[in-house]
Amino acid sequence: MPASVTRLGRLADLPVLLVAVVWGSSYLAAKGVTTTDTVLAVLVLRFAVVLPVLVVVGWRRLRSLSGAQLRGAGLLGLILAGIFLLETYGVVHTSATNAGLIISLTMVFTPLAESRVRGVRLPGAFLAAAGVSVAGVALLTQGAGFTAPSGGDLLMLGAAVVRTVHVLAMARMESVRGADALSLTTVQLGGAVAVFAVLVAMPGTGASPWSAAAGFGAGDWAGLVYLSVFCTLFAFFVQMWAVRRTSPSRVSLLLGTEPVWAAVVGIALAGDRPGWPGLAGALLVLVGTAWGRSVADRGRASLDEPSQTTRTPRRQTPETSGTPGR
Repeated sequence: MPASVTRLGRLADLPVLLVAVVWGSSYLAAKGVTTTDTVLAVLVLRFAVVLPVLVVVGWRRLRSLSGAQLRGAGLLGLILAGIFLLETYGVVHTSATNAGLIISLTMVFTPLAESRVRGVRLPGAFLAAAGVSVAGVALLTQGAGFTAPSGGDLLMLGAAVVRTVHVLAMARMESVRGADALSLTTVQLGGAVAVFAVLVAMPGTGASPWSAAAGFGAGDWAGLVYLSVFCTLFAFFVQMWAVRRTSPSRVSLLLGTEPVWAAVVGIALAGDRPGWPGLAGALLVLVGTAWGRSVADRGRASLDEPSQTTRTPRRQTPETSGTPGR
């Protein structure tokens, strides 16, 4: 490989790693700006900042989507709305450290679900890694003593399950295959915002976006802008930029460090004190998800490796194809 290509790949690594750091810190940012009464309002405000930019930048490609692609992306947007609702309500009721580590179970759940759908047996090493991760979450949610997991922990676990459904749907839905990533993201976020707007208009669902915005201080606005600009816009465009200069697998591997940064930020900045059981659990989650991801990636590479005579095009990976930021 030429040295210039290697250097280009390494340069692309830096902003992608920064995205992982930003995503890891997003749980603390969301926790700081959101209360139980303002979850829907914050979600509307957060993505109301993002959508106009995406529409303006990708208007020409957005207009070229077929009816089937629009319907498929709209369905994905409904699933995405469920993810953001579970994540945001969850992070309000648990620690930033727990939120970031529990949601990382998506990296284990996705290959497990995909193996069931495709009828493929997973290697024993992956099942062992999944067991390590689940044991880690069980310890992590205990804090300094053994109690039932909090409601927030369970919501984050639900978000990990729904995110798995989203990843599999993106990978398997024929209607969105080949769709432009920017257009796919725009329609998904538009569908999710429509869900949030309908829910927030219902009685008893919390503060309206306007009343929530009126009560924001400077720190709240800074947190909201951070979630909108850095955790969504910046993250998405960096993924699009990097995947064209390196490989989807490399981008995915770097983004997989997100739970590490979530734990670092939660413990260092939020003062999370998980206790010895929690620290042991956090370590097991990190080891288990990294091990499981490594085993799954090796298995996928062996399945996708082209033969000597026939070269099949590499399918876009869900992690880097039209997946909105945290």
